[in-house]
Amino acid sequence: MKSFEYAAPNSLKEATSLLDESWGQTEVLAGGMDLLTSLKQLIVAPKRLVSLRNIKDLRGIHAESKSLRIGATTTLAELAMDKNVQKHFPSLVTAARGVGSAQMLNRGTVGGDLCQRPRCWYYRNGFGLLAQQNGESLVLKGDNRYHAIFGNQGPAYFVSASSLGPPLIALGATIVAVGRDDKRRQIPAAKFFKTPKTEQERETVLEPTEIIQEIQIPLRGLKNATYEVRHRHGLDWPYVTASVAFSLSGGNASDAQIVLGHVAPTPWISSSAAGALDGRVDASLAAKCGAAAMQGAKPLSKNGYKVPLVRAAVRRAVLSAAEIKEA
Repeated sequence: MKSFEYAAPNSLKEATSLLDESWGQTEVLAGGMDLLTSLKQLIVAPKRLVSLRNIKDLRGIHAESKSLRIGATTTLAELAMDKNVQKHFPSLVTAARGVGSAQMLNRGTVGGDLCQRPRCWYYRNGFGLLAQQNGESLVLKGDNRYHAIFGNQGPAYFVSASSLGPPLIALGATIVAVGRDDKRRQIPAAKFFKTPKTEQERETVLEPTEIIQEIQIPLRGLKNATYEVRHRHGLDWPYVTASVAFSLSGGNASDAQIVLGHVAPTPWISSSAAGALDGRVDASLAAKCGAAAMQGAKPLSKNGYKVPLVRAAVRRAVLSAAEIKEA
């Protein structure tokens, strides 16, 4: 890796003052699970790393009367083991534990998961974020087994790598970012991710001088679950995930949110599936939701297998959230 400056500030105000106003000149270091690999592979070559290790205000999970606040440098293991998270947000527990690797669970952070870069092998092998050569996409005619089936009209075909993004969106979470001079911004999780159109952009709406401070999740008593379809457990990413959240009264669902993961450049909000989740929850309604979630899918040449996986993931997530066992 190339040499760089290293800074370990003691406050958010100091940390944001050390960040450059353009992407790539400085990088924020939390757990380092993604960033250190990117440094070694020369995917990024910042002039300065700004470590968050000394900023105590970014740690911990705090229960309040109407919400749960999760600090950005809370580890995935701490998230999965927290009693309040386990009680109210099993969808987050499943998503965190799905990471699989003990090292990633104990070093990876909540904020880092939301900001990690795409796992696209074209990007990871130095072909750029949009994987283009001579103005043409390498993905369309190349190996696109793990690429997007939604939101893939171009120029981005990678899938969002965030495990926590889909359940946080489904739960109506808010992401609090802090910029220069302690300027705070509350960003709905549903608007946090974006699809870049140029190589210079990032996959979130964060500014180069902003750092995630915490995530706030309202305590609304929603039934929620995440279901992941994987080739294997451990050091691997899912093919497809589905996170669901809905109100349940007398066996009837309402106010549903269904968000898919690893199928689009951002966590994919499936309005069609959420609209179908209205009424008495049973195997038939869950299957209807799964079928609705496939609407609008546009698979590439080698990833059509993901479409039926979406149907299965949504169906099983709905049944899991309603605590209904499959026959």
